[in-house]
Formats: sequence, C-alpha cells, structure tokens
Amino acid sequence: MRTALFRDLCETPGVPGREERVRAVVENAIGGLFDETRVDAMGSLICTRHARAKGKGTPTRVLICAHMDEIGFYVRHVDDRGFVWVNPAGGFDPRNLFSRRVLVCCKSGDLPGVMNPGGKPIHISSPEERKSIPEPLQFCIDLGMTAAAVKRKVKVGDFVVMHEPFLDLPEAFVSKAIDNRLACFTAIEAVRKIDKARSAAGKHACEIVVAFTTQEEVGLRGALTAAQSVQADIGVGLDTTLCCDTPGVPDVDRVTKMGDGAGVMFMDSSMIADQKLAESMCALAKKKGIKHQRCILPRGGQDGAAIQRSGHGVPTVALVCGTRYIHTVTEMCSKKDLQATIDLLAVWLGSLK
Repeated sequence: MRTALFRDLCETPGVPGREERVRAVVENAIGGLFDETRVDAMGSLICTRHARAKGKGTPTRVLICAHMDEIGFYVRHVDDRGFVWVNPAGGFDPRNLFSRRVLVCCKSGDLPGVMNPGGKPIHISSPEERKSIPEPLQFCIDLGMTAAAVKRKVKVGDFVVMHEPFLDLPEAFVSKAIDNRLACFTAIEAVRKIDKARSAAGKHACEIVVAFTTQEEVGLRGALTAAQSVQADIGVGLDTTLCCDTPGVPDVDRVTKMGDGAGVMFMDSSMIADQKLAESMCALAKKKGIKHQRCILPRGGQDGAAIQRSGHGVPTVALVCGTRYIHTVTEMCSKKDLQATIDLLAVWLGSLK
C-alpha cells in the first residue's frame, strides 16, 4: 500500500470550495491511468478511462464519485486584538474543537495557530460556566502574532483546517481528513490495480469515469454537476462511513465494525442503493474472498445520492470504508478494511460486462 500517497492526501488542506491543493496531489498521482482528464466549473477533476475490452454496442459508463473536500472553516472576521473568527464549512461537533491546532491558509502562506472558545479558563470559571458547550461560531483562532501582523496577512475568505500529523499505526491509519481522502486514494489505487492486471479485469469492458468532487461536505454540490455532465449508466458513491464499534455505542448503532472489511451501503439518509448492484457487489466479494459487510447509515449521505438523481435517474450503489471518530482529527481506518475496499472496487469494475 502506498502509504506516502495516502499521507499526502490526508495532510493536504482543502475545505469545501478550496480543494485545488488536493486536486493537484490527485493529478500528480494518476499519470498514465486515464485517457482523458478535465476540471469542471465546480473544480471537480473528472477522469475517464476507456474500455479496454471489445464488446457489442456502447460500453457501460460507470461514474465513481470521491469527494476531495474536508470539513473546515472560512475566516469571517479579524478583531482589533488579532483574534481570527471563523464560519464552519461542514458539520462539526463543538466538543471536538477545544484546544486544537489549526492552519490558516492565506494568500501569503499558511499560518499555524490554536483554536479555543471565547470565555474563562477553568481556574476562574464557575461550575455552571464549565458545563456549557460553545457553538462553533464562538471559537476563535490565536496566531501568536501582533494584531497588525494578523490583519496584514489574514483576510475574510481565507480558509482554515485542523493541523494534526498523520499516524501510521500497526493496524490502522489515523489522520484528519480520512473523510474523504480515503475514497480518493481508493479510486486511484483500484484503477492502478486494474491497469496493472494481466487478467481479464485488466481488459475491463466498461468505461470508467472517476470524479474527484468538490463541496460534498456542504451538500453534494460538485457531484451533482459532475453527474449531470457525465451521464453515467451506473453510479458508485465512494466514501467513508461510521465505524462505531467503540465503548459507549450499542451494537445496533455501530453501522460497521473495524476489521470486517469493505462496506456495501444499502441505505443512508441520502439514497437507497440499487438492490441488484448492491447484491452483485456482495456476491462478488464473497466469490473472490474479499471481506465485506452490509451496512445501513441512519443519518448522513454521500455523493452517490447526487449520481442517482441525475439525468433520468442512475442505478447507484455506495461502497464505503468504516472509519472511527469521523469529523475529528483522530479519524481512524483499518489498513485491512482499506485494502479490501480497493480490492472490491477493482474486481467489481473488472467484472462488469
């Protein structure tokens, strides 16, 4: 597994609407894998690999969407004391924002800083004050610079990401932005696996289109326009999903379990998967000995919903990889589950007639 590429994808800053740095990493990694690439008006990178096996009629066009953006913030105000106030771009649990290191990405360069809520420290706060949980808009960033320097460098509209290192643990990866750089990595590695295959899978009969999309975290926006332009016959939403096999969560709510393989999502709050596609993916995984798990996510969605609703409607399935602690700086995925997701996507694409 190319850990260096996964690390680079996860550590590169890119909030909704500012995915250009992530796109550059992807573009650098896909050399020779696709026959055509283009960037659409929303900033999504759309890559097409033509069918390698001859067949009757027009090849089936498969669109795989993997979003490049991570949850983050935009600067909305710099006050007279040099504190930077931000607006969230994506869904945050404010309990995870206390005492965080951040990176403010400006035209003049990236500035490291710390994020904390406005208010009193524990030493001088009352018991009642300590119980309250601030909302994201109550958090500010301290860059450890004079107010004049901050105002000179930081402008409204600059973006902010969490600033934590990628960890390569014995059985897992930990990082911010595994949601959804994991899917970007999976798409690249699955197509690379097909490209290098000497089996029939390497001569795939379908046309593979991978859209590395923008602005998923604020409403599947990039996937919607990409799907409308591609006009696929089959869609795949490629994403992370909840892995709640951790203390304090009942088994009924866990969605996926770490170590149980790739996830085939039958339903989430944004779409219900095409039954035939989902069942065929599970059957193929079983046939090929690829660990997989069937899952349903009660709340939350992914880019597959935008594909499904595009044009006259597109049969769509969601392929996911369970991730612990989603939307935090400690997102964790199993190395084996990630590899299973790559393997399943590759063999499934190779199996399409």
